[in-house]
Amino acid sequence: MQKSDFMKKYTIFLICGLVATVLFLTFATPLYEGIFYDREFSNEMYNGNLYIIVAMIASLVSWGVAGLFYYAINSVSFSRWYHWLCMLVAVVVLTFGITYFYCNSCFPSEYDFDSQLFRFCLKTSWVEVVLFIIASFSMRWWSSNCRHTPLPE
Repeated sequence: MQKSDFMKKYTIFLICGLVATVLFLTFATPLYEGIFYDREFSNEMYNGNLYIIVAMIASLVSWGVAGLFYYAINSVSFSRWYHWLCMLVAVVVLTFGITYFYCNSCFPSEYDFDSQLFRFCLKTSWVEVVLFIIASFSMRWWSSNCRHTPLPE
């Protein structure tokens, strides 16, 4: 396979990943309300535009950590599937923490949404897993040492 064919083939993966992320950002509110809906909690999330902020946090962390793994770390000794899985766990924990503390600070003090917010963050962790997989498969092809992680070509 020539280098130009390689670039064309794998550029499609990058474009598809970016399109999927833009679609996620566009439809974040109905997606998140479909995953977890509690009337008062969801009203406050919607009124504060927190769904789109949570979606942006999730997207930025997913793409950022995937970029970090494939291009900044990019080490032969850190290119196994379980290293990628450690990065996935880090992404989920990081996004969970940022989302929880940011949203909790945005709610008015008269509301106590700790349990609802915790359950919301737990359920949306699956969205983060999907986003990280999309980001990984979108950008892994240009990594010199980690292109075979998590699955071989």
